[in-house]
Amino acid sequence: MNPAPAPPNQANIPKRRFHPPDSAAWLLWGALVLVGTLADLWTKQAVFNWLGPVGRGPIYRVIPGFFHLVPCLNSGAAFSILQGQRFYLISVSILALLIILTAFSLGKIQGRILQTSIGCITAGILGNLYDRIFHQGFVLDFLDFHICEYHWPTFNLADTLLCIGAGLILLTGITSGASEKHTRQQK
Repeated sequence: MNPAPAPPNQANIPKRRFHPPDSAAWLLWGALVLVGTLADLWTKQAVFNWLGPVGRGPIYRVIPGFFHLVPCLNSGAAFSILQGQRFYLISVSILALLIILTAFSLGKIQGRILQTSIGCITAGILGNLYDRIFHQGFVLDFLDFHICEYHWPTFNLADTLLCIGAGLILLTGITSGASEKHTRQQK
């Protein structure tokens, strides 16, 4: 008969601790979600009311040849991919919101920069989700940029918030990787 294996050394077992977000994290996240979502919805409403229906209203040239306000409807996601996939895009948005809220609530998102990025991403998802639900599957876009002959796809404030959030996550990953490398080199 083989002897029973020895119990693992308690000192070698990593301790998993629950670290819920502090009140400052909730305040930061909540403020970004509230202000970002409301700003997105307000700017869409203001521009579409001002410039009129898609295709029949004027184009407002903020900086002629570079930046225009143009009301557009997009039934897809970024860069107009997944056109007409309303149910799928709504489902993915709701799932993403549930994952974000769960991860944030469980304290998996630490550090103010990451919490800021998740606040921006949540606001962006909510702004476009609102459009998909209440505008027959369409997202209201109006920010239109041209650089020489290149025309960037029209977008909105929610898309901008999503990009800012993703950029902050990338920045955090790059800078934390560099600091970890620096720390290892000092040892």
